[in-house]
Amino acid sequence: MLVYLSRLSAEQFIFANLFRYITFRSGAACLTALFISFLLGPMVIRWLISVQRGGQPIRTDGPARHLIEKKGTPTMGGVLILASLTISTLLWADLHNGYVWAVLLLTLGYGTIGFLDDFLKLSRRNTKGVSPRGKLAAQLLLGLGCAVWIVLLTRGPLGTALTVPVFKEVLIPLGLLFPLVGMVVMVGSSNAVNLTDGLDGLAIVPTIIAAAVFALISYLVGNRVFADYLQLHPVPGVGELGVFLAALVGSGLGFLWFNAPPAAVFMGDTGSLALGGALGAVAVATKHEIVLAIVGGLFVVETFSVIVQVFWFKRTGRRVFLMAPLHHHYEKKGWSEPTIVIRFWIVSMILALVGLATLKIR
Repeated sequence: MLVYLSRLSAEQFIFANLFRYITFRSGAACLTALFISFLLGPMVIRWLISVQRGGQPIRTDGPARHLIEKKGTPTMGGVLILASLTISTLLWADLHNGYVWAVLLLTLGYGTIGFLDDFLKLSRRNTKGVSPRGKLAAQLLLGLGCAVWIVLLTRGPLGTALTVPVFKEVLIPLGLLFPLVGMVVMVGSSNAVNLTDGLDGLAIVPTIIAAAVFALISYLVGNRVFADYLQLHPVPGVGELGVFLAALVGSGLGFLWFNAPPAAVFMGDTGSLALGGALGAVAVATKHEIVLAIVGGLFVVETFSVIVQVFWFKRTGRRVFLMAPLHHHYEKKGWSEPTIVIRFWIVSMILALVGLATLKIR
């Protein structure tokens, strides 16, 4: 919105020309989202406490200390993330850009699914919300719609092709299959972040790190000069997603202020499904789907641990891990929560650097 207003006043006020630059608006979007989170956070938490009876239901088969330490903590804190993210994006992004709308609406759509899931868990006072099939069907439908939208925005052979990091000349043409691949990326990313969200601050920091990495990627891919220099496949217009991702970083940092151990609020499925879907949609738009698997490697490992656990238990009746996802395995081994969280953050930072390295290694 401010971009449009700045264009109207650019001739009268030289300062208004700053709004032309994605870098300036990205920084402003990050700070705006952070400020909104700080402003609304206490009010949102008080409201969640007042409407929730006893806070988030705790799994009885999980680590025993959770029944004591986390009992009564309100959930659905993802509404704070989505509110600050949406307001900041609408203020600072170019609203004529289709990529911004595609990713933002996908994020809000997944957030709505998570909200309904959290609401049902609270109203029923158990850990069962929306049926797994219903949740997956809604995610697939929204993901497919967003993937088709992105293909139409990208156009040309690149729109339906899969790029491979490091190998600059490799472009896998998927044709009509690409929207299905894009859908899988979004749904997979959404559920991977959801599985990782099990300890205070565990999911939000890796999400912030991944968002920051993809903010840089979107800016480079959307800028023809930088894309040609780094031998990346340019995607005109996708640089505007840097503003959205900067707002995501700001809203994530604001939420972390209240989610830091001991958490005053949990993001719930409202936040985790939305944030994971946002990262997946951005990866599809920037043509860096495989790089997301590297940068978000922690989410991949957490998801893989669940798959391995379920598969092996059904076949043999024995467990590979003491408990899945992986962070619960280390809890069962006696690691303290801060130790697990901080070490997982470090792993995320390392993976982010590896993902960034793929931009230069060609």
